[in-house]
Amino acid sequence: MSARPAPASAPPIAAVRGVDKVYADDAGRTRTILKNVDFEVRSGEVVAILGPSGCGKSTLLRILIGLIPPSAGHVEQHGIPLEGIHPGTAVVFQNFALFPWLTVEENVRVGLNGRPLPPSEADGRVKTALKAVGLEGHERDFPKELSGGMKQRVGIARALVGRPELLCMDEPFSALDILTAELLRTEVYGLFTERASGLSSVVLITHLIEEAVFLGDRIVVMGADPGTVRHEIVNTVPHPREYRNPDFLAMVERIHDAITRVHLPEEEEVAGPATQTTTLGGRRAAGPVAPLPAVRLGEILGLLEILADHGGTMNLFDIDALTDYDFGRTIAVAKAAEMLDLVDTPKNDVVLTNLGRKMIRASAAERPALLRAELLALGTFCLVIHELAKEPDTPVAADAVRDLFAERLPTVDASQLFDTLLNWGRAGQLFEYDAAADTIALFSGREEGPGG
Repeated sequence: MSARPAPASAPPIAAVRGVDKVYADDAGRTRTILKNVDFEVRSGEVVAILGPSGCGKSTLLRILIGLIPPSAGHVEQHGIPLEGIHPGTAVVFQNFALFPWLTVEENVRVGLNGRPLPPSEADGRVKTALKAVGLEGHERDFPKELSGGMKQRVGIARALVGRPELLCMDEPFSALDILTAELLRTEVYGLFTERASGLSSVVLITHLIEEAVFLGDRIVVMGADPGTVRHEIVNTVPHPREYRNPDFLAMVERIHDAITRVHLPEEEEVAGPATQTTTLGGRRAAGPVAPLPAVRLGEILGLLEILADHGGTMNLFDIDALTDYDFGRTIAVAKAAEMLDLVDTPKNDVVLTNLGRKMIRASAAERPALLRAELLALGTFCLVIHELAKEPDTPVAADAVRDLFAERLPTVDASQLFDTLLNWGRAGQLFEYDAAADTIALFSGREEGPGG
């Protein structure tokens, strides 16, 4: 499937023109949240609004649909001034916003907003919405009985049941763990691309570049202090979209460059062990700076051994039955192994790659070099290596790296990410760590090989 054609030149479903938003605190001091923002959403497109926390993304969304008024400028629906709340919109919030005393079915029915529909049509809409998000069989459950991912499915179904012409999603996956978020993101992608739900246009608020590229047809990049539109980029990555596809990675890097104007050098040498200098130029391009599943290398190697003992391919649920992990952690270990190109995960299967088989057969002395090559293809590791390489003989305070993660990935637990990076990086003989001083340095050749 190719990328969607450009929308027709009809008036936009919703638009803001020259909008400012200013707030005053109790002391009378004012803060400008948005400044001279022009933005519109047309029929048949998914628009991702991307930007750091505090840049006014959610404020812009609320102004766009009439929940709050602008301080200056004006808002339009279908080319005419918007009065009150836009009647053709529905919103999915990041905090689920369910009524705890209502069942799943009753929460979804709220999305009909008391419309005078015949009972049979109302029942049919609710049933269709529940089926679209995979909630059949849970109609009588209460929110307290649901996982975070299922609660968000209820929120999405409630938005869909009214058949809005514009669905607005305000960081809908940010309250979920990384793996549940990825699963639900993929299912929502199916709703957008297959049009089975009848969706026409979507506005997605996000702070994740990969999420914007995966879901958006057009990506609006906002700056902060005050919030402004810095760039608008048409997403040319064809459907179906895959995170490892070269076109996808190239678009991620393009947007990353537009946001930061900072490039990871392609031909820069990175100071490494005294016995080896690692060159990035001869490897595949590093991916984006992204979270790492919080699992240890020993767990990843354990997964590879399980697969090797079962012919190299197993169903994810069968793997889970052999471990003491909860299912979420089993998924996390599989995701980590896939990130390192040690397994593939078609559908619900986990399959050893050639590199995974090679890793299993390798001796303890051979494994660091195999792992190192994969770590150097991850932008998160390249980011830290480049920082440490500025003064390769001087250890760096670990808090400086944690602060770097907090700045680049503000919704991720920076300490947990640092621990994972250190565990993998020490196994790949990239880093060494002084626990007493809480400092990290490039590997000098004194540490032992990989471990759990």
